[in-house]
Amino acid sequence: MPAQPHLPANAPNIVVIMLDDVGPALPDTFGGVIETPTLSRLAQDGLSYNRFHNAAMCSPSRAALLTGRNHHRVGNGQIAELANDWDGYTGRIPRTSATVAKVLGYYGYATAAFGKWHNTPANETTAVGPYTDWPAGEGIGFDYFYGFLAGESSQWEPAVVENTVRVDPSHGKEGYHFTEDMTNKAVTWMKQVHALTPDRPFFMYWAPGAAHGPHHIFKDWADKYKGKFDDGWDAMRERIYARQKQLGWIPQNTQLTPRPDTLSGWEDIPEDEKPFQRRLMEVFAGYTEHADVQAGRLLEALDELGIRDNTLIFYVWGDNGSSAEGQNGTISELLAQNGIRTEIKDHIRAMNELGGMDVLGSPKADNMYHAGWAWAGSTPHRSTKLVAAHFGGTRTPLVVSWPGKIKPDQTPRSQFHHLNDIVPTIYDVLDIQPPKLVDGISQDPLDGVSMTYTFDSPEASGQKKEQYFEIMGSRAIYQDEWIASVFGPRIPWKAGLDPAIFKWSPDNDLWELHDLSQDYSQAKNVAADHPEKVEALKRAFGVQAEANKVFPVGGGLWSAVFHPEDAPSNPATEFQFTQDVVGVPEFTAPKVGARSNLVTIEAELRPDSEGVLYALGAFSGGVALWVENGKLTYEYNLFEIERTRLESSDPLPSGKVNIEVETRKVSSDHAAPLDVVIRIDGKEVAKGHVPRSAPLAFTANDAFDVGKDSYSPVALAYFDRKPFAFNGKIESLKVEYLK
Repeated sequence: MPAQPHLPANAPNIVVIMLDDVGPALPDTFGGVIETPTLSRLAQDGLSYNRFHNAAMCSPSRAALLTGRNHHRVGNGQIAELANDWDGYTGRIPRTSATVAKVLGYYGYATAAFGKWHNTPANETTAVGPYTDWPAGEGIGFDYFYGFLAGESSQWEPAVVENTVRVDPSHGKEGYHFTEDMTNKAVTWMKQVHALTPDRPFFMYWAPGAAHGPHHIFKDWADKYKGKFDDGWDAMRERIYARQKQLGWIPQNTQLTPRPDTLSGWEDIPEDEKPFQRRLMEVFAGYTEHADVQAGRLLEALDELGIRDNTLIFYVWGDNGSSAEGQNGTISELLAQNGIRTEIKDHIRAMNELGGMDVLGSPKADNMYHAGWAWAGSTPHRSTKLVAAHFGGTRTPLVVSWPGKIKPDQTPRSQFHHLNDIVPTIYDVLDIQPPKLVDGISQDPLDGVSMTYTFDSPEASGQKKEQYFEIMGSRAIYQDEWIASVFGPRIPWKAGLDPAIFKWSPDNDLWELHDLSQDYSQAKNVAADHPEKVEALKRAFGVQAEANKVFPVGGGLWSAVFHPEDAPSNPATEFQFTQDVVGVPEFTAPKVGARSNLVTIEAELRPDSEGVLYALGAFSGGVALWVENGKLTYEYNLFEIERTRLESSDPLPSGKVNIEVETRKVSSDHAAPLDVVIRIDGKEVAKGHVPRSAPLAFTANDAFDVGKDSYSPVALAYFDRKPFAFNGKIESLKVEYLK
């Protein structure tokens, strides 16, 4: 039998909108530089919160939002791709913490999620599951899902999933953009629910990939911002700060925190590099505005259906602060995650070889802006995404709108709140008691508190008395208007890995202390004046860490830094594929670009044979082997910065052949070089040296394919012929890891 509703009369529809990697200072709604008409409309219609917080990182924030619990308690102390075996870092939401979708479904709601997911174990995302931790799986509880499972994606050629089925990649055709696609699906779903079950309320979670890297947008959207960032990030920060005060979004006594010594100022950027840096920000701005405008289409649909007044909307402006992971500005942003150092001139050279400045934002780049722009996007706060110690990483504007029930009020709500408070607020609105049992499983208590007390009272005393933060050793503890914090061992905007991190111990960290009743932006460290308060808050953090499975502090660094070989992946050492195996997510695929391996292909060739034999990754980085013009060609694409091309010396034979590609790591060094030898029927036909390799991954959401290159093509040579399917027959493709 279907679940019977147990809801108050006229229960509202509920829509949660959350953008990705957008700093608190960016929307013009609150003094920023990016036009956000949808956020502004909702702010005019509802309430805004200027001391709302996230977990400083994607998967952790999303897990907290969806469950009402702290992120380590629900296994998401690190992103899903870098999960490990520590209890707080498994990347798996436990059944003891049912999601809001699961609970509302039992109360009679229709539920759907659209866009970026990022809360499924990375090694369980193949076409054969298991589906238990997929959004539309039994464990998570959404009725419908349309989006991508990974932490980021190309917006032009995404690997999209509908429920548990991978969508044919042909959807990424000319004029396609994923944010528009997911919005089309969301609007259609709302209309179907309203038409087929008009008395049934719905819950929608709409979370686009925007504006996480790569920054992909149509040229005309980026062009809207031409010239608006010409004076750089330092000046942009000053302008935003003045505007925030003018609007009353921040207190008048707020101090503008200084730029860190480790981050370049605009005056430090050579003049010949500045056009590149400016365009990166223009593209990001256009990408972000485009996402906000797409969110506006949801409001238009609600208006059209006549149900806007009884729809409760939470618009969360960002799952964390602006991302500094582009570091010095990049044409291919996973360089940073792989810890590979490069020179900006190499990025500009690669860009120019591909067609110049208009390449940025296009399918031929996975560009991401300089960390200076991310820092400016966090005005007036310190730091960026991945820093859980500072509000530049953890503070995000929230707008709540419910026209039929909440009276609009332009006075900012300044009570201290967190993403884990949204679920308790929903339950409070619906007069639902948090369930003690779900599917027969005892439930963990909620960590969040309801925010409904703020709806009618902007000056009400805050009811959230304590909240901890921790991401990869960066951490903080809030308690009654005090916050103690530790920056942590990593500086997100610095390229490469500092060897000092391998000697780091949380026991040696120096704690800061800030009195938030007088210091909105964490500008004044008063630890020296209140040593007893520091010690008390350190003890409080320890209590919270123990209760929420945070220990070991810095546990999220295990797969990210100390042991990348332990990152979730397919544990096999041998793989056997046929020509039918395509779209294998990279984190579950053989690491033919990172480990010593032997690829053996049994194929049948004809004189007119052409096409891809196998490919891993995308145009932004990957490795591929293909047949063209009677030759065998291999390319190792190191994030568009270095391309190593090998070509067979003799014309290919016809008939059945045995092709071997042997790859050997030259050393155990980070990003170690590779030696590659290609043989046909035992005869060496090509060999070469790859100067640097990708130790972690080429992409987050592209794939390994046999017989074609299904999403973004690895090589420019067949870019206009994608997926460049092999027109012959591949009997088998075997991959073996070598010692």
